[in-house]
Amino acid sequence: MRGETAERILKSAETLMIERGYSAFSYADISDAVGIRKPSIHHHFPTKAALAVAVLKSHREKTIEGTRQLDREIEDPRKRLHAYVHYWEGCIRARTVPFCVAALMGAELPSLPEEVQAEVRLHFTALSEWLERTLKAGAKSGVLKLQDSAASEAQALMAVVHGAMLSARATGDGDVFRIVTGTALKRLNPAKN
Repeated sequence: MRGETAERILKSAETLMIERGYSAFSYADISDAVGIRKPSIHHHFPTKAALAVAVLKSHREKTIEGTRQLDREIEDPRKRLHAYVHYWEGCIRARTVPFCVAALMGAELPSLPEEVQAEVRLHFTALSEWLERTLKAGAKSGVLKLQDSAASEAQALMAVVHGAMLSARATGDGDVFRIVTGTALKRLNPAKN
């Protein structure tokens, strides 16, 4: 259980990682944002890598809980995928979380410390496993039509969602995310008779 200060540090670090990437933020930036001294940050997170791991682990845990909630609340696998994509569209439009921090760190993977790389990979594994299970369930129930294996389709959909985030960020246009992901989701619709 983390205290309030640690949570504020994590939130600030996540925001800075999304805005600037791993290499372009420092404890001085967090100190300014949170209003505490750098030694206080080091007390909670001794190294920048430890802080990044904590941010990514928290993000992965939230993602896993979010996908479990979708599984509990939405029976139709196709609608679950739409809800997942819609969640990100809402974050992008509201600028609450305009980019998946793990996807962003994935772009920097070769330059990241090993423990941060490992946490990025864990996130991608957890998300792809959920997407694969959801796609398999949708194909089995007939609400989704897969062009390839569920594992391949999961990787493709994950890449589309993350790529659409990047395109929306580059263009400053949330509609780009909606259009790109909408096209990918339509491709999974079964042919109508």
